[in-house]
Amino acid sequence: MKQKLFFTLCLLLSVGYAQAQGLPTNPEPGKCYVKCITKDTFKEVTETLQVYPAYSTLQVVPATYKTVEETVLVKEATEKYSYTPATYETVDVSYIGKQGRTDLSVIPATFGRDSRTFETYPATSGWEYKILEDCPSVNKDDCVAACFVEYPSTMRDVPFTTLATDASTASNSVPERSSLYKKRVIKTPARMDKVDIPAEYKTITRQVVDIPASTTSNTIAARSETVTRTILDKKGGITTWEEVECALLDPTIIPIFYETASARLTPASKRTIDETLLPILKDQPVNIEIMAHTDARGNDDYNMSLSQQRANSVVNYLVSKGVSRSRLSAKGYGESRLTNRCANGVECADEQHRRNRRTEFRILNN
Repeated sequence: MKQKLFFTLCLLLSVGYAQAQGLPTNPEPGKCYVKCITKDTFKEVTETLQVYPAYSTLQVVPATYKTVEETVLVKEATEKYSYTPATYETVDVSYIGKQGRTDLSVIPATFGRDSRTFETYPATSGWEYKILEDCPSVNKDDCVAACFVEYPSTMRDVPFTTLATDASTASNSVPERSSLYKKRVIKTPARMDKVDIPAEYKTITRQVVDIPASTTSNTIAARSETVTRTILDKKGGITTWEEVECALLDPTIIPIFYETASARLTPASKRTIDETLLPILKDQPVNIEIMAHTDARGNDDYNMSLSQQRANSVVNYLVSKGVSRSRLSAKGYGESRLTNRCANGVECADEQHRRNRRTEFRILNN
């Protein structure tokens, strides 16, 4: 009876502790759980902004003239008498030598400057886990702290030109030019015998406006610029605990092979990924870390770079299969985590080196 009461009390204390720590309340013995935090999802939107307005340019076509001829009277007809001839006097007669016109001048368009501020990346926030230093517990998960972090939005000023006044014309009057010609008129008519003296004429030339001045217009099209910015599509946050196999929390070797001295996946390796990693990622909302290693042969820096490229190749292949890149991480360790004694300068069989050339994965708390 006492043993039963003690068991019941321990069960109640365990449930209460789990609720206080936010842990699963009904765990099964031998099962492991990871807390899944959904990521913020974003999307890109594209806007078209007019950065330079449409405007018109004007070109003046000057007036053209033509030359015309006119016959003018330069001496009037008169009568002459035998004894007293007529007397004349000369007067100046004005005429329009060049007709007046109206000239046009172009007043160019004027422009202003303005700008508009866009939010190119929104403010975000979310949970981040931090492992406390100098953790006294053997279980490092006891020293994991969840911090709510906020990141400010990113802004961008986009300058553009505005049309203040459009092009126009101004009129400028050019006056006509007058000329004089001499004309003799009768001052005293003849007396006594009358003699008819015919009139005298003269042909003169003058310029008159043929086609008035005008303008031609040319429309300059507006210029636009496309602005792409990222906005928050769906807010993430802490969700539920997901049950996973305990073995998946430790690094698990998967038989992935690459072309020699290359990060390119072989067709057989792609089938292996399809059969091992894809089902886990599709069935459970967990994050996975891909870890690539090399053996100790060759340059250390080259091996580190090659292992990172190979881990990236696995992540890129999973993304091509529809897995969100935010759920994946790639880490190359080069020859820093050998599984045996085959370090630099140590002679080993190829089979021993092959065990170090491995690719591993493990499930992460996200």
